[in-house]
Amino acid sequence: MRLKTSGKLIILILVIGGAFGAYKMWGSNLTALLPGSQERNSTVPVKIDLPDGPGINSDGDGGDVTMPTAELANISGPQIRWLHWAWNAQMGLMFANGGKETTAGSLMAKKNVSIKFTRQDDVSKMQESLIAFASQLKNGTSQPTNGAHFVTIMGDGSPAFLTAVNAQLRKLGPEYRAKVIACIGYSRGEDKFMGPESWKTNPSASKGGVVSGYIGDGDWNIAMKWLGDNGLKNNPDEKTWDPDALNWINTSDYIDAAQKYITGYTETRPVVKNGKRTGQTKTIKVNGVVTWTPGDVQVASEKGGLVSIVSTKEYNYQMPCTIIGIDKWMRSNRQTVENMLAAIFEGGRAIKGSQSAFLKGAAINAEVFGEKDADADYWARYFTVQREKDKQGLTVELGGSSVNDLTDGLVTFGLVRGAANLFGATYNGFGDVLKQQYPDRFPTYDSLDSILDTSYMKNLSARSSGASSTVAVKDRIETPTTRPAGGGKKISTLQMNIPFNTGSAQFAPLAGAQLQKLQRQLLIASNTIVEVHGHTDNVGSPDKNMQLSEDRAFAVKKWLENKFPLNFPKGRISVFAKGQSNPLASNATAQGKATNRRVEIILRSGG
Repeated sequence: MRLKTSGKLIILILVIGGAFGAYKMWGSNLTALLPGSQERNSTVPVKIDLPDGPGINSDGDGGDVTMPTAELANISGPQIRWLHWAWNAQMGLMFANGGKETTAGSLMAKKNVSIKFTRQDDVSKMQESLIAFASQLKNGTSQPTNGAHFVTIMGDGSPAFLTAVNAQLRKLGPEYRAKVIACIGYSRGEDKFMGPESWKTNPSASKGGVVSGYIGDGDWNIAMKWLGDNGLKNNPDEKTWDPDALNWINTSDYIDAAQKYITGYTETRPVVKNGKRTGQTKTIKVNGVVTWTPGDVQVASEKGGLVSIVSTKEYNYQMPCTIIGIDKWMRSNRQTVENMLAAIFEGGRAIKGSQSAFLKGAAINAEVFGEKDADADYWARYFTVQREKDKQGLTVELGGSSVNDLTDGLVTFGLVRGAANLFGATYNGFGDVLKQQYPDRFPTYDSLDSILDTSYMKNLSARSSGASSTVAVKDRIETPTTRPAGGGKKISTLQMNIPFNTGSAQFAPLAGAQLQKLQRQLLIASNTIVEVHGHTDNVGSPDKNMQLSEDRAFAVKKWLENKFPLNFPKGRISVFAKGQSNPLASNATAQGKATNRRVEIILRSGG
């Protein structure tokens, strides 16, 4: 997605519980350079429990699609005001409306719903608009003229967004809470973590690396997920340098992040080890970037030398495009809200199944977003991932989004039999990692149950023929079930301590929590092949241990496939038996043997 300088997620620096709009800058404490001075210790980010599922993006049946006209529609009733970013994942919504305001012949007009779009890149102003709307509603105006009815933001940013805004809305009453009601698309590649190719082949090579980025936004989240999966530390203090962790240069926006790499930006910082200053300093230079289109295009064309370590192409369900509104108004206007959602999902279906609708949607995006140098051809081109050569001849991947129809929307919230709640996993996962990495700035977040209302989606499903059927989903699943040519590049290795009964492939009583953790770990990376590698200690014969390691790996595979068959289809998970051949520690001690009895999960790119 493309935002202006104010950026995507400035709300991640909100002081939760403080006055709304009060901000705390990311680190301006100029502690004296003293050996032994205590700093925030670098830690491995919590493994992010995030969604995986069918990457439904195309090959839908658009049906008979009628193009919206340029003429404004004449619709009775109030006009819905909507704040949004410039993001291709909203193309179904934009097509459904026909333009900045609802046009004649559009899907929205046919549902008797009128919407006016306003681009708003400043997240705090989105929050202020929801509060202004709810305040007027509280004062007795059933159809407020202040603020906005709805905003669209990324799901992995919703814990911070909603916790901050609801801290104020709760003062009006519990019924004025802001809630998520739908997901209408995804980032599917354009948001990425870029670094030297050596980091991709050997994640440990990133230790001591310096990455420029807007700390707390979705691209930073991608790096946190990758670090956690690979057991690598993150240094949460962007004023120090830790040789054993990934370090950060905090930037004002995604373009600044790209330019700091391009210009060879340097800083001199105190060195820390295990959270304490050593008394030394080091001049550091940016050698990695978290950004999104067109920041990645600038890196590639102006300097090059970086590859996509991982992106929302692999972490396919990290960034859902979510709709947020005020609970009381939505419940009082349920029919309007459900008609609106029906039109949006019909728009998504049209974009997925009709080339003419897709091109029209790209043209509407260009009109509504008003992004400089981004015409209809731009939005059409970068809707899908593009492979291009950078200035140094490396192949880079740019762009990538998707839109949802009703079936996709139901899958997102686990409203289809056999599917996990993908949004819920995203919400809780990134809420947890922010609490862990920045507890002073982000001590808590609202519970999932308090901010999510799926009743509108359920009602649409009840009125739709076959949208929630397992067959409807399976027919369009794009999760890889076979290895790509060359086996696929390794993305990360998860070390899982899943306990088994002694000498058996039966799970021990405490295995449940670890299995749930593993399942949630894998949920985000839908476009990956999963390898389960079984390992044992050296007790018993090598042949028996080889068989035991295979049996245990198969037990994990079977558990995942049975738990959520839509998220883990047959063929996606492969089993490898290693027996006692690859110990991590000496088998001479009980602790070493326990370390060696393990299951390793390797994620490889699915294509």
